[in-house]
Amino acid sequence: EIVTISDPVYPAALRDLYDPPPFLFLKGTIIDSDSRAMAMVGSRNATEYGRSTATRIAGDMARYGVTVVSGMALGIDAAAHEGALGAGTTLGVMGTGLDRVYPARHRELAHRIAANGALVSEFPPGTPPTAQNFPRRNRIISGLSLGTLVVEAALRSGSLITARYAA
Repeated sequence: EIVTISDPVYPAALRDLYDPPPFLFLKGTIIDSDSRAMAMVGSRNATEYGRSTATRIAGDMARYGVTVVSGMALGIDAAAHEGALGAGTTLGVMGTGLDRVYPARHRELAHRIAANGALVSEFPPGTPPTAQNFPRRNRIISGLSLGTLVVEAALRSGSLITARYAA
């Protein structure tokens, strides 16, 4: 599905970004309660402790009706999505077209997210994973969220870029 910035389904919080995407590609369903969302991001090379902590906290947030938003990456992002899926909904924001799951090993995770939340991208189908796409993805993660929880991040990381968008 494609939604434009004037569509009622377009997340209201994204309209407040300094450069909101004029349209979004969606697979799944965005619901009213997704306006109560928190981002959870962190290291792709997370420790087992970091992944288990992210899974537990995301599950707790989802049980309390908070939608967990993350970026489908390895490590903390995947753990956050997994935790939320066990208890509620999650939004997976992609730095590719919706037909290009990255990393490819997250295809099954993407299917589950689309069935229990939504996959979101500003990139048209066929867009490959390129470095410049991920900071743009991060601003959408932040824009969909009331706040950002960073779990295990390096000082120079996309996770901290996402958190700075929220500041």
